[in-house]
Amino acid sequence: MYITARERKILEVILLSEEETTVSSIAKILNVSSRTVHRDLKGVEEILKSYDLSLSKQSGVGILVKGSRENKEKLKLFLFSASHTEYTPDERQTIILSSLLESLEPVKLAVLANDLNVTIATVSNDLNKIEEKIEPFGLSLIRKRGYGVELFGLETAKRKVMSSLILDHLDEFEFISFIRENIQKRSTMDMDTATDRLLGLVDKKKLIIIESIIDDVKKELPYPIADSAYIGLVVHLALATERIQQGVELVLDDRFPDQLLTTKEYKIAEKIVSGLETAFQISVSQGEASYITMHLLGAKLRNEQGDIFEETAVQVGYSAQKLIQYVGKRMGYHFENNIDLYQGLIAHLRPAIYRMKQHMKISNPLLKRIMEDYQELFGIIQDGVEIVFPDFFVPKEEIGFLVMHFASAMLKGEENKEVKGLVVCSSGIGTSKILATKIQKELPWLKTKNVSLFDFEQINPEEYSIIISTVPLKDDQGPYVLVSPILSQAEIERIKQSVRVDHRDQPKKDINLSIKNEAEKDFFSRIQRNHRFTSAAIDILSGYFIQKLGGDCSIESALLAACETLQEQGIINDAVKVVKHIVEREALGGLGIPETTLSLYHTRSTEVTKPSFTMYELEKPVNVSAMDGSEISNKRILLMLSPQESTEEALEILSQISASIIRNDESIHLYENGEKDALFDFLCNEIRDIFEAKDIH
Repeated sequence: MYITARERKILEVILLSEEETTVSSIAKILNVSSRTVHRDLKGVEEILKSYDLSLSKQSGVGILVKGSRENKEKLKLFLFSASHTEYTPDERQTIILSSLLESLEPVKLAVLANDLNVTIATVSNDLNKIEEKIEPFGLSLIRKRGYGVELFGLETAKRKVMSSLILDHLDEFEFISFIRENIQKRSTMDMDTATDRLLGLVDKKKLIIIESIIDDVKKELPYPIADSAYIGLVVHLALATERIQQGVELVLDDRFPDQLLTTKEYKIAEKIVSGLETAFQISVSQGEASYITMHLLGAKLRNEQGDIFEETAVQVGYSAQKLIQYVGKRMGYHFENNIDLYQGLIAHLRPAIYRMKQHMKISNPLLKRIMEDYQELFGIIQDGVEIVFPDFFVPKEEIGFLVMHFASAMLKGEENKEVKGLVVCSSGIGTSKILATKIQKELPWLKTKNVSLFDFEQINPEEYSIIISTVPLKDDQGPYVLVSPILSQAEIERIKQSVRVDHRDQPKKDINLSIKNEAEKDFFSRIQRNHRFTSAAIDILSGYFIQKLGGDCSIESALLAACETLQEQGIINDAVKVVKHIVEREALGGLGIPETTLSLYHTRSTEVTKPSFTMYELEKPVNVSAMDGSEISNKRILLMLSPQESTEEALEILSQISASIIRNDESIHLYENGEKDALFDFLCNEIRDIFEAKDIH
């Protein structure tokens, strides 16, 4: 059966959709007119008939494939496994670029033309398009008559293009399924799609081994890894192993800072390297280990409150507040007191800034939809990041994730929820949060918990009234509702219907009883959490004071005098050691708050016995480096300390205090000039806001 490239793409789109698809949306995907799609649908219907399937057309709604699941799967298998004689231009260019990346020698244009069943002129035109795509990565093409065509540039750049191709063209769930369960089956099939060409860049069997190596060591990371970043890491390691075996290896250069060697991530990267060396009998250089470290640093998925005592966290908090102020002013929203938004932004921005520094790509499969549904907000945040991060190029993919955080804050509902639901998302960065908050707004009675696709395997679905997922789940994982992360009105109705079906025969009182039992079950953990919040609040508020430091003193001597005072009060065991930790932290970046007379010095140490926030007024101002690289005249030192093993609740309160400093002009003026009592009242209000948000009594 002959199928044109457009017919195949139309079939792929409508077969993978669980609900009606509009002709206009298909036209956008194929980059053709709606009239062209209507013309091609005649051929599509003929193909469907041969598989006992039909096409349902509803004016104003869209088109949908009708027929048995078994017949749909047969057609999918044919589409995705057949050797295609015609490709779309994008697929052709993907296959050509894959061939160039895979080859260590020049490739003849005639070979490419024969492989794709097109003319040499078509290949030459495709190469022009490819050059435009690879230029931002620092790569170029060498094209000579009689020589062929060859990819020229650094190995690091080639690796980035390889990863980018796979992540851009391969659906996350498809890839997860690929490395989880389908490798042996697929590797024996004769496939020749663009996707298969991309997966041909790596040995499929390697993926199983590499995933096992990562699973063994990722438990040692002090944070979880986002699913999308996990996929990126598997892809990177598979590509690295392939290239090393081909004799192509990364060389350590000055782009890799020496600080990488002292990080926890580098220690874990060394264990990954050891696993790769043993499994594949290869020798891995320090340059490769450093590159793996960069991926781990860029793959962090932080817990919601983050940790303000980690390196650069205060600087990131300052940037987050600046972005919140900018977006709030442009949108006419009061985001300044939104604790969840601030903490969510810090959690996302820390690894994002690292990715941007290292020019690492991140995949955002929702980008197109986000840009369409939140056009104004996207433009405002795009303007905002240029102001807040003038030294970085912030890609649209990162902006898309930031839009999700702000959109989530705008959609946040207040009502109580009554039914338990589970939200499953493949990407852990922002996706589940925006979906959960939209559910909360539209369906306030539905109490949701968010999990990643990987974590879902450890969940008991029977504990939830409904499973809502943005990715297809396996048949043996029970009934669920498949939705898009931005949630259409039709999907909202399907969720309502599914909950009603699940509880059709269950009396209302049973639901209420279930909620009551759950509340009783959680009561003890809730009062424990409340106690930790209360205990931390008492420690911080009772230990707060402002002290004047006289004389002509340096920052280090001022910090020593401050810490000696705290040692006398039993908050610090050894003032000298704590000052040493603070000074080491300052060496990583300025702690002066730009455009103010304030500095925020902070550390987490085993020499600190309880969380503490105090202030010190200098008789004579001292010039210090600020967070943005400028210099300020420092009049007041804000000192924030925490025990090494502090509770999450204490860190959350200290994070809120840190956020309040530059919330607006009034808060800055208060911290710069306010007396002890006025600042004490302000801190009480900040902590009260947390208590109210967390429903602490």
